[in-house]
Amino acid sequence: MAAILLGGRVLPGVIALGLVFVLSLLLWTAVAASGLELVIPRASGAPALDALAIPRARDSLAIPPGRDSLATPPAPDSLATLPPGVVRGFRQRDPGDGVPCSLETGASVSYDDENLYVLFVADDDPAKVRAHLARREDILGDDRVEVYLDTFQDGHRAYLFACNPLGVQLDGVLVEGQDEDDTFDTLWYSDGKLTPQGYVVRMTIPFRSLRFDNRRAQTWGIALGRIIPRRNEESYWPYITKRVHGFIPQFAAARGLEGISPGQNVQLIPYGISTRSRFLDMESKLPGFRNRDELRGGLDSKLVLHDQFALDVALNPDFSQVESDEPQVTINQRYEVTFPERRPFFIENASFFQTPTELFFSRRIADPQFGMRLTGKAGRWTVGGLAMDDRAPGLKVPLGDRLRGDRAVDAVVGIQRDIGKQSSLGLLATSRDFGPSFNRVFSLHTRLQLDPTWSLTAQAMHSFTQPSSGPRRNGRGYYAELIRDGRHFSYDAYVNDLRPDFSASLGHVKRVDITKFKQSAEYYWRPDHSGLVKFGPKLTMTRTNDHTGRIQDWSVEGDFELKFTGETKLQVGRIEAFERYEGFGFTQYTTLIEFSTELLKWLALDAAANFGTGINYDPAKKLAPFLGNAQEAEATLTLRPSPQLRFDQTFIYNRLITRPGSGPPIDSTSSRIFENPLVRWKLNYQVSRALSLRAIVDYEAVWPNVSFVKLDREQQVTGDALATYLLNPGTALYVGYTNRQENLALETGPPSILRRTDYPGLATGRQFFFKISYLIRR
Repeated sequence: MAAILLGGRVLPGVIALGLVFVLSLLLWTAVAASGLELVIPRASGAPALDALAIPRARDSLAIPPGRDSLATPPAPDSLATLPPGVVRGFRQRDPGDGVPCSLETGASVSYDDENLYVLFVADDDPAKVRAHLARREDILGDDRVEVYLDTFQDGHRAYLFACNPLGVQLDGVLVEGQDEDDTFDTLWYSDGKLTPQGYVVRMTIPFRSLRFDNRRAQTWGIALGRIIPRRNEESYWPYITKRVHGFIPQFAAARGLEGISPGQNVQLIPYGISTRSRFLDMESKLPGFRNRDELRGGLDSKLVLHDQFALDVALNPDFSQVESDEPQVTINQRYEVTFPERRPFFIENASFFQTPTELFFSRRIADPQFGMRLTGKAGRWTVGGLAMDDRAPGLKVPLGDRLRGDRAVDAVVGIQRDIGKQSSLGLLATSRDFGPSFNRVFSLHTRLQLDPTWSLTAQAMHSFTQPSSGPRRNGRGYYAELIRDGRHFSYDAYVNDLRPDFSASLGHVKRVDITKFKQSAEYYWRPDHSGLVKFGPKLTMTRTNDHTGRIQDWSVEGDFELKFTGETKLQVGRIEAFERYEGFGFTQYTTLIEFSTELLKWLALDAAANFGTGINYDPAKKLAPFLGNAQEAEATLTLRPSPQLRFDQTFIYNRLITRPGSGPPIDSTSSRIFENPLVRWKLNYQVSRALSLRAIVDYEAVWPNVSFVKLDREQQVTGDALATYLLNPGTALYVGYTNRQENLALETGPPSILRRTDYPGLATGRQFFFKISYLIRR
């Protein structure tokens, strides 16, 4: 699709979007009626699809469930001792597309009635291998081996199972056209060890942990991978190239799986949590300290239906969050700052409810008591549904309001039909009811693979909103994105149109009444046999209008990136931009530089700095927004002095100062508008694969000039200690303590009042908690 800016409007993009949906419906109808598949021709030079015949397992390859040991039974220590039929010939996807893996790698795959077994033997110098006894899923900086399973062989969705050389696990789900989702967690077994020749890893993946067709003879898609971080190298069998768009469609066909089934799979996870807290109540008319003891329990249950569908029913679901969120700048932000979802109920199959415009953001459901979810796949149909209450809205209305104590009722339904290997057509509907108000959103979306490198994504949305008072509002929206994904040249362009009355109560939509067009192009040179892996420029242009045709913002950004081995990257860039805020137009610029490296196995550094101009979005009373000089810096240093110990230090500094000639005419002794430093010290000691000890200290301060900005002078220090025993994703024990200190003083009065001080000396919140959960699977 080529979108042309005419008079500040993206007219051809909207017209093309309508044509895309008409053609998608016609194409889908024709394909469904004829029983044919949509076949995209393979690019010139693309690898032919391989096949793997998977044999029945021998005892020497199996890890008995519940036993993570390579000693019993013993595993091969080298490629020479692998059994016949081993998979070899791993080839690079990066940095050398199609070049043999720089280190010899072999794998063996087998199965029995209950499990799939994968054994990796990787040659290397054990002194150079990056292997840490880390927390589950904290292995992205380590050497690792991976297994991808497309259990429906549809080319759209695959499970990921990965291990570092010590057997520490990472699992996730990969969906074509979406980011990899590593929030997925399931039960499987693994172990690994370093050897004089490199390392060995063995995995046991229960069929109960997978979803697949209910057929006697199975054919899956499979890919085996090896990642070598110090060389920036990722290699796969079969050969998976970047010369064509799509990762999963290039998998090999895994045949020979017969007589397997997840069986009658019932999973129960009862949990209990006990907390004792003392906190400063600052919301009531008379502030003071309160004590609260809470004992809560619940049950998350799962029933697998016909091998393909999972029904989850939750009673008082476990929505507690044990891990603390990463520090972020939250002041002087025009748009809402969001944090990633970490609650278990929403994690599995979250991709079933994802669309190009984020119409379902699960953290909108804050405090449910009951919940139910159905997800699964039958043939080319993918189905997901969720229904849940939410007590939070009824607690936010004022005391005495007739809706006080009422609940919102939320529902989401997603249906998708696969077309060929990489195309699909889907429907998503969301609903939220609270008292007399409601919001309904319906979306039709499609993804079409146009040729081996070009793809098109499109979406049409319509919302129906009834406020608590006032007339009903209906609004519509459109989205279309054209992507070229190549080894050297990549291009991305999208148009997003949201009408003023469009609303998505369960979604995350930053703004409405916009027509936004954005395009970016990048080109990378990739030298052969060089420490410089790739280098090249990237150009990004954005323009946003409202529906009167008035420009709201535009930006032009140029970047140049150099990437070296050892995961070392240097990037410099410049942004020229315009932004309209509260009727005022501001021309801005930003110069940025980023540097990151993991050249040493015990040290990692990630740093970035931005210098330029920024808008004061929260000016002091009677002041209009104005432009200032902005500086922001962020750095994270990671030290790993031993395989079990990790220390992370993060520093974020955000500052806005007055700009000569553009600030308000105020006589102030300081040019500072605000300063906002954030510091985090995080120490993690992994006693064993299951047991870990973690301590965090966070410091945050806001130093405002109240003549310029509407902010309070704040300082906060938070200490957080946590002991975790994680046997598997469902069976865990947590014991934690949190203490928060703020720059406040409580004067008991009467009446009692709070005032700010210069030192964070008052403990405003302390909590001790104990949480236990246990996975029961039958």
